[in-house]
Amino acid sequence: MAITTIDLMRHGEPVGGNKYRGYLDDPLSEKGWQQMREAVGERCQWDVIVTSKLCRCADFARELAARHQLPVIVDDRLIEIGFGVWEGKTAAELTRDDAGLLLRFWADPLNNSPRDAELLPLFNTRVVAAWQALLQDHLGKRVLVITHAGTIRLLLSHVLDMPLGRLFRIAVPNAGLSRIRIETGPDGQIFPQLIFHAGVLPV
Repeated sequence: MAITTIDLMRHGEPVGGNKYRGYLDDPLSEKGWQQMREAVGERCQWDVIVTSKLCRCADFARELAARHQLPVIVDDRLIEIGFGVWEGKTAAELTRDDAGLLLRFWADPLNNSPRDAELLPLFNTRVVAAWQALLQDHLGKRVLVITHAGTIRLLLSHVLDMPLGRLFRIAVPNAGLSRIRIETGPDGQIFPQLIFHAGVLPV
């Protein structure tokens, strides 16, 4: 029986604060750097770091990897879902003329996606492919995955076998950490468990 531990970490606050940034590559703000550094402290509980290519994830991943002499792997499939015409806009801007716009999207993203956005089933396909590669390539290891709120929601909903349209019921804070423990049997069968969500690393 092999035990793989995967910690999912959302990036900290980017420059420009809260807005819909899927493919936008805004860097971390000073507050965002502080959030991420405080979340991990001086501890190193991992064998490898895997990160989204976007700089709000990758910059911290490289800093942490250099500090602890860890390998860092960039996986393009872990980037955030693309928000189409919503990219770069705040919630206030989006709801100025339609107060229920975001609530409809959160409640049923399959049927209320923004124009030109990445469709949720396609997002699901690429993120689950990245997840399956993680389990295969890092069997028995402790892995830190630095990525985005949407990607983490998708992975948690996949692990918990939730309907795809319900993933926005999971809140993911900046620099939040979630741990998934995966048991893999000799026949390749896997059993994942969510150990904690939006929590802190155990000592």
